[in-house]
Amino acid sequence: MDVPLWLALIVIGALGVKLIRPPWWLVAVLLLGGYLLADSFLAPTIDPLAK
Repeated sequence: MDVPLWLALIVIGALGVKLIRPPWWLVAVLLLGGYLLADSFLAPTIDPLAK
């Protein structure tokens, strides 16, 4: 069964928020920070870590 990556991330993220109950500001900071970091000059440095 092939599951799209975006769907898997949404499901895992929803379960993590439901089970761990982090503050919403922390979730927002991590999402925004990851988005901005992926489009920065540091992207080639962190790319091998994501594989």
